[in-house]
Amino acid sequence: MGEATILRERLVGEGLDPGAWSNGPGDQYGSHDHTYDKVIVVTSGSITFGLDQGAEELAVGDRLELPAATAHDASVGPDGVVCLEAHLPAGTLAGVAHREAGTW
Repeated sequence: MGEATILRERLVGEGLDPGAWSNGPGDQYGSHDHTYDKVIVVTSGSITFGLDQGAEELAVGDRLELPAATAHDASVGPDGVVCLEAHLPAGTLAGVAHREAGTW
């Protein structure tokens, strides 16, 4: 069983319904926010999210929890990135949390 499948099953086991997205090397997103909470897990490559409290660098297996209305930008690493992302109702998450691979 591949790493992406294992990570997806872990999210599904939490009752989440993750979808996948990807971007190429060096792709960037300007600062924005969302009306929903979201959980992002990297399954391939890397991405750095810029937050008010600083940069959060995510690699394979890392998880980022972003509450609604959290301003963030993003820069994709040199090998591109593939992520799983699940949306939750605003107010579900207690705060921004970066959980490294193997800790969640």
